[in-house]
Amino acid sequence: MKTKLQSLCIGLALIAGVHQTTAQITNLGIAPVAGRQSVLYWPASSPTNYVLETVTNLSSTNWLTARTAFAVNAAEVTNAASSGFFRLMPTTTPAGMALIPAGWFTMGDTLDGEGDAIPTNIYVSAFVMAVNLVNYGLWTNVYAYATSHGYNFVDAGANGGTGTNYPVETVDWFDCVKWSNARSQQAGLTPCYYTDAGFTQAFTNGDSGTTVYQNLTVNGYRLPTEAEWEKAARGGGIGLRFPWGNLIHTNQAQYAACTSCYSYDLGPNSSPSGPSPVGSFDVNGYGLYDMAGNVFEWCWDWYGMPYGQPTTTNPTGAGPGSNFRVLRGGDWFNNAIGTRCATRVSGVNPDVAYYGIGFRCVRGL
Repeated sequence: MKTKLQSLCIGLALIAGVHQTTAQITNLGIAPVAGRQSVLYWPASSPTNYVLETVTNLSSTNWLTARTAFAVNAAEVTNAASSGFFRLMPTTTPAGMALIPAGWFTMGDTLDGEGDAIPTNIYVSAFVMAVNLVNYGLWTNVYAYATSHGYNFVDAGANGGTGTNYPVETVDWFDCVKWSNARSQQAGLTPCYYTDAGFTQAFTNGDSGTTVYQNLTVNGYRLPTEAEWEKAARGGGIGLRFPWGNLIHTNQAQYAACTSCYSYDLGPNSSPSGPSPVGSFDVNGYGLYDMAGNVFEWCWDWYGMPYGQPTTTNPTGAGPGSNFRVLRGGDWFNNAIGTRCATRVSGVNPDVAYYGIGFRCVRGL
């Protein structure tokens, strides 16, 4: 398998980048071709679960993912027009999850006068996200495991429809976090959530008033941070209202359409009586379903104004002085404005379990 790197520096900078990858893939090489071009290649027998990353300064930790490491061209490798370093990094994408590449993106927009989503440049490390919302079948499977292994839940969760493939609803933030820990343990992974800052006591019991600590260095299932959620929702798009563009239609998401309410709502007008089965609409640019509409999704972050982020690199939101956790994505009974990539929901306590609220999981790499 060969990958062409067009119009990039092919001298020592590229060689240095390749040198960094030899620990992961053997027999990696460079073949010069005409002009300022080269071909980066490795044996077809090598694993294909790698991504090509680039950086202009080797002292930086903010490697940018060019894209999945095949068919990369100059336009897709940002900040590397004149020089750059490259590496291939292994990524194993679990079944049912999609790779969200590392890199900078613009979080928020002011397309419709949002006052708490002022555009901010944010760097997010690569991670994987479930392609679907947690459905009722998966919820009940892990729930049964959890309750037989010392976990305690306040809410049992509700089926959003008549089959197991409808999203689970009526789950509060604390129960989603405990459930994620249980899913990690069931899968033989290290839990992410703890009741102590030293990460010695996994969070299995408690709800309102419990202080939860997040360990982002382990491989277990967890809720996305708000920045991770929005980067994933945008699917690689820049400055758009929705994952696919600036207009919305009822064949793209489950929401309450109102063509007279918003100029960007193409309708037709509708008042759904509940969510749709997960995966009923087209995927976004990262292969994710239901990033707009169906049910709201809990994020890790405390709600802050505008974002409450102390850093632009892998932010985790406002501190615990806030009263509310963030909800994203919109749901089946909200209008189009609630399904926008930048729309943030405030005023929801983390111990609230309500119809129209669900979640999906991510994992770090």
